[in-house]
Amino acid sequence: MDYIPDTSVIVDGRFFEFIRNKIDSRVIFTEAMLSEVEHQANEGMSIGFAALEELKRIRIMADEGKISLEITGKRPGEWQIEKARVGEIDDLIRNVAAEYDAILVTGDNVQREIAIIKGIRVQFLESKDSMNRNIEEFFDDMTISAHIKSGSKTKLKKGYPGQIKVEVVGKEITEAEAEAIANNIIKRARGDHESFIEMDNLGATVVQLRQFRIVIARQPFASSLEITAVRPIKTTTIEDYSLDGEILDQVLSGSSGILVAGSPGAGKSTFVQALANLLNEKNLIVKTMERPRDLQVNKEITQYTALDGSMEKTGDLLLLVRNDYTIFDEMRVTSDFKVFSDLRLAGVGMIGVVHATRPIDAIHRFIGRIELGLIPQVIDTVLYVSKGDISSILKVSYVVKVPSGMTQDDLSRPVIVITEHPSNEPKYEIYTFGDQVVVVPVTQEQDPAMSEESKNRVKDEISKFLGTENISVKMKGRSRVQVNVPEPMMARLIGRKGASISELERKLGVRIDVEANEQERDDKIDIIPVIKNRIIYLDTGKKNSSVNIYVDDIIILQAISSNKGIVRIKIDSGAGSAIQKAIKSGKSIKCSYP
Repeated sequence: MDYIPDTSVIVDGRFFEFIRNKIDSRVIFTEAMLSEVEHQANEGMSIGFAALEELKRIRIMADEGKISLEITGKRPGEWQIEKARVGEIDDLIRNVAAEYDAILVTGDNVQREIAIIKGIRVQFLESKDSMNRNIEEFFDDMTISAHIKSGSKTKLKKGYPGQIKVEVVGKEITEAEAEAIANNIIKRARGDHESFIEMDNLGATVVQLRQFRIVIARQPFASSLEITAVRPIKTTTIEDYSLDGEILDQVLSGSSGILVAGSPGAGKSTFVQALANLLNEKNLIVKTMERPRDLQVNKEITQYTALDGSMEKTGDLLLLVRNDYTIFDEMRVTSDFKVFSDLRLAGVGMIGVVHATRPIDAIHRFIGRIELGLIPQVIDTVLYVSKGDISSILKVSYVVKVPSGMTQDDLSRPVIVITEHPSNEPKYEIYTFGDQVVVVPVTQEQDPAMSEESKNRVKDEISKFLGTENISVKMKGRSRVQVNVPEPMMARLIGRKGASISELERKLGVRIDVEANEQERDDKIDIIPVIKNRIIYLDTGKKNSSVNIYVDDIIILQAISSNKGIVRIKIDSGAGSAIQKAIKSGKSIKCSYP
């Protein structure tokens, strides 16, 4: 009897088990099938390597005289290999089966039906698990993840978030053993209707094998074959978390923009799963966006991945689904944050999962990716997960005010205020400072009033930081001081994006308002700017001199004037843009000589 297998029964070992007892049968390998396997292996796909191992086992049977083996048919063109998913390779295999009047052996339902329609004899093989070593062997009830690497001993992580320990077990895994484990994973995933291969690229494969999320890395992506399998060991409910009733009511009310943040392994996914299941139990329509799909949620919740490789397309589709909440698991790249924002602004409730070292870092991820003023409309709550529980909750609001640390009323601007729940205590402020967006910690005032000793400590620290004694410190109430420094040193004291002054405030435990020395304030000269050919010309009145340029008494530039006393600034530069805006809004532009 002649048998012609297609790729579907080669990769998971079904054909080998089928033919091993059919002594003296003839097996025909088609060039189409071999070319597809070769292409997959050349692309670094685990499917291709698994198939090659099975083909070698069948060749050994032929060499031992148990079966005869023939290779025939036309080698497909490149376009046919690229179109394998739409049936081009299957068609070539069917044609050989018809030509030889052989039995086509397949595990593909579509292949079987088309062959029957064409009058080709078919043997359909149901899928079954391989007898090779299974990934489950590395797991017990407390194992979270297994890390298998050729040439190394296996490492197992055990415990719960915040209480994890690593165990090194067994002997070194050989490359052949690691390859066998990887191939078995691929075979089982292809034959199990509850499993799937999420991604199979050059050197990297992501598999969801029932409850296991598995990453297989090999050359050229990795230096050697490595398998990482992760499995949730604890199913939680929302009652297991320190989530107060106000936040819970807000979530259940419908439309919210929530970020679930934490470091890797902190328990974010476990919490999100519990939250998703609660929303589903409350009859809210919930969908997920995952890449890969690995959340263990109620089967009533549909889990979406990247449509045609694009989360943007998935987001467009979700707008048609009219769900109440979308859970976006593991937002990483800029396009993910934009999709989250677009869906939220369209009125969809959104729960996004992000990696973050601190709660504020979750919000920081959106800065520069969407308009600053949109952030409070997109995000209203941050739930920070640490050691398996909610350790911090931040609320986001938008007000117009003078930022903390500034005193002049004319510096009022839109400010995003981040408060801690439930105390409602301000923790951070986000606003624009010049052309920069700054995230400034809000240091709470202390009681009692700052002592003279503390005032001297502030002066000493800032004098040491600036390298000058030419500063003065005044108390301005409880734990707040005004520091006057030489004007050229103001920018250095504040630092890029307010980093230097924020660090000093944290270190000293006081709020610091920075102003120029009193004697320097009246030395500024008004300038009438001239714009020509996208260049701003500022006549400072002093040749070849260092000069400070101000907009409404805020220094924005230090420069050297020309031999005609002119400072030239390109409009496209940061300072040029600020001056152009100042001109349009009628603000004063001045200069001084340090």
